[in-house]
Amino acid sequence: MTGTDKRIGTSEISGLEALYFGLIDSNVEFVTGVAGFPVTAVMNYFEKNLGPEIPTLWMTNEKVALEAALGASVSGKRSLVLTKHVGMNVLSDPLVTSVTHTIGAGLVIVAGDDPGVRASQNEQDSRWYGEVAEVAVFDPSNPEATYSSLIRAFELSESTKTPVIVRITDRLEKTTGTVTRSDDIKTETEAKATFDRSIWKLTMRGKHQHFHINVQPLLVDEAENNPLTRSVKAGKSNKIGIISSGYPSLLVDELLSEKQLEVSHLSLNVVSPLPLRKLRDFISDHEKVLVVEESEAFMESHIGICGNVLGKMSGHLPYGRIEKDQIALAIENIDKDKVTEYTFIETIKGRGSRSLCEDCLFLPVYRMLHDLNILIAGDMGCSIRSAPAPLEAVDVGFALGAAISTAIGFDKKSVAVIGDFGLSHSGIVGLINAVETKRDVLVMVLDNRTAAMTGGQSTPDLTDAVKGLCDDVTLFEFNDPELAESRIKELAGLVRDKLSVKGVSVIYVRAECVLYK
Repeated sequence: MTGTDKRIGTSEISGLEALYFGLIDSNVEFVTGVAGFPVTAVMNYFEKNLGPEIPTLWMTNEKVALEAALGASVSGKRSLVLTKHVGMNVLSDPLVTSVTHTIGAGLVIVAGDDPGVRASQNEQDSRWYGEVAEVAVFDPSNPEATYSSLIRAFELSESTKTPVIVRITDRLEKTTGTVTRSDDIKTETEAKATFDRSIWKLTMRGKHQHFHINVQPLLVDEAENNPLTRSVKAGKSNKIGIISSGYPSLLVDELLSEKQLEVSHLSLNVVSPLPLRKLRDFISDHEKVLVVEESEAFMESHIGICGNVLGKMSGHLPYGRIEKDQIALAIENIDKDKVTEYTFIETIKGRGSRSLCEDCLFLPVYRMLHDLNILIAGDMGCSIRSAPAPLEAVDVGFALGAAISTAIGFDKKSVAVIGDFGLSHSGIVGLINAVETKRDVLVMVLDNRTAAMTGGQSTPDLTDAVKGLCDDVTLFEFNDPELAESRIKELAGLVRDKLSVKGVSVIYVRAECVLYK
């Protein structure tokens, strides 16, 4: 089923497909996204299957992606934003403000988390943004819940005039299950929800007061009474209960079914705000309660004050990605107050290296950087893979687009290595500040016109913009492998020359990406 197909029925589909049909059946009219695991696959699927009447716009920055969606919302179009977990950090500025400023039509942020850090610079839990921004967070556990959560999230967004977050993970995208599509699909445009300017009658403090008095009770009611929250009582035993959310709920269901364990299970679908009354009742009914969640101890940190609650903080489960055998082990050790099973710390040597492509045209550049023997700021993307042995080219890397800003703080002129996607994401802001504050920085833009780490999306050409900002810009073609040896000597000489002069210098090193020619 493709395009805006509205066929109704029950079928076995993946979590990714459930998101797609939830989008269609919610009459979403505007989609933005920023590439990154695990949401790239979702955006690619949307692009392939959505008709031209629903714009799907790849953005280079999550803040911009949300702001564009907010523009669609206030003009009456339901909108959806796709971002990975680290992108939540970038879009948090307009997110927090939009909650009390209010919006128009429904707006949902699908946040893709990466438990286990398979393809990210950190392991982070987007559920915390429910508390930071005071928004509702849905954490579905299977395709049926994913579809229904997206449908309900848009309804809740419009009734509360706030954005809503739906959290997904890679495993949720891939798991399959039976989904029944809504039989109440709107086929004609109804009166659209648009921005209500009456909010401007209130002061900024008044907006926040309005939120807590009129909106927050609606969110609490949703959390306490969401129909997708499941509570299963295990016979007459009150010894063990499990509280879970997200994909781990599916693992708990499978384990309890396979082992025929007499364990009660409360699976939350809305985790922000937390349904405190429901949690309190469940906890008080059981001798021991195990909290199964990923990546962080989000729920456990709120209810861990109860003496009978166990989980990551007690060592019964590891932080990050959760597996079924770990849940089984936790249940076996439920009578222990503390477990020390999970003390293993992963190393690159133990896991195996994930280095650059063997035929990457930029490899000689990274080797040259290693030989400079100076402090080098790297960036998220391919450059981060040059930091460990054997290349050991860049020294630090904090965030996408951060290399130039980081180099601003170095005690002497050094190198900021940034990809063209990192530059367009937010690195250009660092360049503006480096020029404006007259810092000594050498920026090396490794330009392959491709977001290679996130699926090969094209990136904008900012060469003219960079030339407009900086007087010292050199374009260096490095696209012929047969001339690499002679050209790398030339580039090394150019780098040393630029390091010896004051001010901001930029060298564009251009070569094709071998993965996405």
